[in-house]
Amino acid sequence: MAVSVREYRARIRSTESMKKITRAMELIAASRIIKAQQRAQAAAPYARELTRAVSAVATFSNVDHALTLEPEDPKRAAVLIVTSDRGLAGAYSSSVLKEAERLIEKLKGEGKEVDLYVSGRKGEAYFKFRQRAVVEAWTGFSDQPTYDVAAEIGATLIRTFLDEEGADEVHVVYTRFRSMLSQEPTAVRLLPLEVVEGTEAPAEGDLLPLYEFEPSPSDVLDSLLPRYVQSRIFFALLQAAASELAARQKAMKSATDNADELIKKYKRIANQARQAGITQEISEIVGGVNALADAQAGSE
Repeated sequence: MAVSVREYRARIRSTESMKKITRAMELIAASRIIKAQQRAQAAAPYARELTRAVSAVATFSNVDHALTLEPEDPKRAAVLIVTSDRGLAGAYSSSVLKEAERLIEKLKGEGKEVDLYVSGRKGEAYFKFRQRAVVEAWTGFSDQPTYDVAAEIGATLIRTFLDEEGADEVHVVYTRFRSMLSQEPTAVRLLPLEVVEGTEAPAEGDLLPLYEFEPSPSDVLDSLLPRYVQSRIFFALLQAAASELAARQKAMKSATDNADELIKKYKRIANQARQAGITQEISEIVGGVNALADAQAGSE
């Protein structure tokens, strides 16, 4: 029994060490969530004004742009999948990959070939393990994305969309941050471009402003639309970062709680083993005393 007690005490020590690690990771994720939310809020005014500008050009001009034209018979689609660089985030990456697989199956069912673009090492490893080609991957920034990265991704997707032999449409699959308890895998079509924000009807008596475009509406669209695409990608990266950190905090809290339960269990079993050992020793002592007393009585 003594050996068993030592084993359980060793398990208790190792579980306590693991609990300290998971608790620290939980606190780190919690602090980074706040920063991720602040970054998303700080980027919101720029995205809002850019959306209004794009809406104005689309509303007050009759210019057709390559990024807004619907192809007559789309044959190829590009899909950007936003995952995490690291694990220990529960089902975060697997959920967005499942959503991506559903979208891929839907596009293939429509007769389209699918080109994969991946953000995050988890997604890259997922497709590499399954020996599925990835056109391009970006890694190393999943929990702290920058606008420069979003601009690079946006430029790549725009380039493949404008290429005659490239994609006829572009989709993005990412995890939308609803709250600390809710993160929703989401798939949206990015190109051909559809303005999806700031399209509410004006309130009664609120007139839309009139615009004059210099040098021309076409030149304005050439400048605004790539920035609009990049801002949408940046929004998706920021949402995914907050979702990843929330999922990691939740997973680490669950791991910490499980460690607490294991420690209580091991302590209970160790105490039972120690008490059984003490009882066994007392029984052996009592048995020895009784045997010695019987032997003395027999010799008399």
